[in-house]
Amino acid sequence: MNRYQFEQVARRMEKKYGKIRKGEEEHHAMLLFPMESNLLKVHRKYPAARSRKVEEGILLALHEIEMRITGKQADVTRFETEETLLLKNALLQAFDPFVNHELCEAVEQMGGIDIRNKEELENYYKEPVVCMLRIKESVKRMVENNGTDGYFDFIEGMMGTKIPDDEKMNYAVCVGSSLR
Repeated sequence: MNRYQFEQVARRMEKKYGKIRKGEEEHHAMLLFPMESNLLKVHRKYPAARSRKVEEGILLALHEIEMRITGKQADVTRFETEETLLLKNALLQAFDPFVNHELCEAVEQMGGIDIRNKEELENYYKEPVVCMLRIKESVKRMVENNGTDGYFDFIEGMMGTKIPDDEKMNYAVCVGSSLR
C-alpha cells in the first residue's frame, strides 16, 4: 500500500459518515475529550509521539475500523512505527470495545450493541470516526500554524491541567445516539 492509498481511508470514512464542522465540536465533547486526553498522555510519556504522528495514528485507527466493518484486510505495516501504534491505541482505547476490555464489559452490560453484527458495529463507529476526522483536521492546522508539536502545545494549554499525568486511558461508551 502506498501513501496515497493509506490516506484514502479518511476520505472514504468522511464520505460514509460525514464530518464535524468547525464550531460543532461541543456536541461531540464527550468522546473528543477522552480521545484527546489519551493522545496527550501518550505524548507526555513518549515525547517522540509528536503532533505530526497523530495523523498517521488516526489513519491506522480508521483502517482498523474499516477492517472490522468490511472484513477486508489492508497491509498498513509500512506506516506503523512505535509512536503511531501508541497513538492509534490511545485513540482506540477511548471507544473501541475490541481494544478496551473494560469498555467492552460496559457496552455488554448496557445492552448497547452486538459487536458481532456488522450493521450495528458500523453505526457504533459513526461518532468515533467523525471525532477522529475532526482531530485529524485540527492536528493538520495546528502543525501548519504552530510547528511540529503545535497540536500538543494547544491541547496542553487548553486542557492539560484537567488531564492527570498517568497512564490510565479514558473512554466513553457510545450506545445508540448518546455517549455515556
